[in-house]
Amino acid sequence: MPRIQGCDAFRVAMPRGRRAESILVRLADGDGATGWGELSLPDERGGRRGRDGGAAGTGPWADIEHRMGPALIGLEWDRPEDVSGAADLGAHEAAAAIDTACWDLWCRTRGLPLAHALGGTRTSIVTGARISPAQVLETLPTRVNKAIGAGHTRVTVDVRPGWDIEPIRVIRQAYPALALVADAGHAYRDTPEHLEVLEGLDAYGLAAVERPFPADDLAAHAKLQLRIGAAVAPDVGDLDALGAALRLEAGRALHLRPDRFGGLTAARSAHDLAYAAGWDVWCSGAGGFGIGQAAAVALAALPGCTLPSDVSDPAQGPVYVTPPVRSSGGVVGVPLTQPGLGHEVDEARIERLASRRMRLSA
Repeated sequence: MPRIQGCDAFRVAMPRGRRAESILVRLADGDGATGWGELSLPDERGGRRGRDGGAAGTGPWADIEHRMGPALIGLEWDRPEDVSGAADLGAHEAAAAIDTACWDLWCRTRGLPLAHALGGTRTSIVTGARISPAQVLETLPTRVNKAIGAGHTRVTVDVRPGWDIEPIRVIRQAYPALALVADAGHAYRDTPEHLEVLEGLDAYGLAAVERPFPADDLAAHAKLQLRIGAAVAPDVGDLDALGAALRLEAGRALHLRPDRFGGLTAARSAHDLAYAAGWDVWCSGAGGFGIGQAAAVALAALPGCTLPSDVSDPAQGPVYVTPPVRSSGGVVGVPLTQPGLGHEVDEARIERLASRRMRLSA
């Protein structure tokens, strides 16, 4: 059986402009093969956090350095699923980075593209985009037009009480055929007033209403789904929550993010459950360094991912993986001629950008 011989972690931030931060994980076997994973750290502007992305002395860095990493060193494994015990030692976000790195390493040692190893059947992914949340009606059509001009065929726009019917009406009036998702960010409640607004949104031919209610109020999601034609997409972050949503018929669409489910292994299982139930699925990646997006591309190649996915990096942004994960005419190719993620990480640049490093070895 192969063994994991090394685990490195790097905390990195964009060198200029938007200071997106990620923790990158690199796993190595005894023959020199490596696999990469990425987790995106939350925006620090919302409040103080510790150096590892959580409260001081906690968070994903501590999960990787003190719990998951040591459990991986010397571990014998035949398949990435065998590493799930180590991934269970920390939060979903850290587990996702470890799990993705395991899949990448395993595929590279066997010469398999990650998309094929997961069961993907697509050679390209149709892309969508999320519009910035600035609540300015006058600029909304221009921002949507920019996304359409880049080839994206689905646009997600944030809605909140008081900012819902009018922005959707403006977009739909300007772009009658555009696939449109309204992301409510848990802002509504199961009240007659809020239900009336959400039902009103349905008149504009939405593809989905995402996260309309608090995640634990699946009954409200089920009630709304009975009243509208658009698919409701509840915010589910694990297989138990998804199973409950399926049983209650609390939606018909799933926004699938590997970091929310704890990695590609659980995300693939979530896809399989949603697909079997007839739900639509779309994927998105997390992080600004290309690795999280590359993993999401592989996941979006699964047959149940029927809606355009958010799986490309900004067209003019810096490049940390080769080839960059970018759409051309609203399409991202699935890398099927190279093993693993299908992208090579610029390790020297990552080393230079790292503000914190960790190395564990057998």
